[in-house]
Amino acid sequence: MTLSTRIWALHLAVLAALLAGSVLLPAYHQTNVAKVMVLATYAMGYNIAFGYTGLLSLGHALFFGAGLYGAGLLVQHAGLPAGPALLAGILAGGAMAAAVGLLALRTQGVAFMIVTLMFAQAGYLTILYNTAWTRGEEGIVIAREARMLFGHDLSADLPRYLAAFALFAAGLVVKLWLVRSPTGRVMIALRENEERSRMLGYDPYARKLAALVVSGLYAGAAGAAYGLLFGYVGASLASTQYSILPLLWVLLGGAGTVLGPLVGALSMFYLIDYSSAFTTASLLVVGVALVLLVLFAPRGILGTIRERWLKWLP
Repeated sequence: MTLSTRIWALHLAVLAALLAGSVLLPAYHQTNVAKVMVLATYAMGYNIAFGYTGLLSLGHALFFGAGLYGAGLLVQHAGLPAGPALLAGILAGGAMAAAVGLLALRTQGVAFMIVTLMFAQAGYLTILYNTAWTRGEEGIVIAREARMLFGHDLSADLPRYLAAFALFAAGLVVKLWLVRSPTGRVMIALRENEERSRMLGYDPYARKLAALVVSGLYAGAAGAAYGLLFGYVGASLASTQYSILPLLWVLLGGAGTVLGPLVGALSMFYLIDYSSAFTTASLLVVGVALVLLVLFAPRGILGTIRERWLKWLP
């Protein structure tokens, strides 16, 4: 089996297992895994910017929120169907990433983190202050009849799961193709040594901006899908917390690995879910798990597996 065949076989097997979950999982876990797949799509976009290009952003909640509200507001106030609203949310995330990147990428390192955080906070406050449209912290509940896609009710368990799976599968295939393409190799080169990449003739600013826009498209798609699949659009989903969470998911699963965001999001979601049955301090349990990860597996779960056993893992 060639290396390329082995890589694609692994990722297709993961997709097959997730698809089988639509039949094998009970309703409670169907809802949970559907949510994880949407959030993992968001984390995959973050991983393109951070894990592969080295852009440590604290403003991705702005892109997620742009997709969330780009779709939600059009459904609520313009009566747009779910399909066009989803497309609008994707484009809103990409456009917001382009606008932020044009300015933020003039900085580097800690300054880039602070600038992206400032943009995200400005977006969050904009949502809070425009209550006539966004309903602020209360948020918008999308009516069931507005959550129809190609004749399927996205509020029902199975259609929602399959829609989340379709989103995640498309994101995974595109990401796997991207990171193994020449463009993906340039992204990794920028992460490792920007000056050497510039000497080889690549424009770091343009390449980073492209990576950030792709990351924004993923975030916008995840935000729009979250609102349509789960019927809620709220300011809390565009807060700073949703800039930190994808970073934690990527670090837990393995930065710079294709499947790392899924592993990280799934692990953290169920770690919180199961620990909350025994204690109200479930976030403390997550904190301890992250400390142990930093001490014993600093490259994350899949990063460590790749480093020690599966060298070919993308």
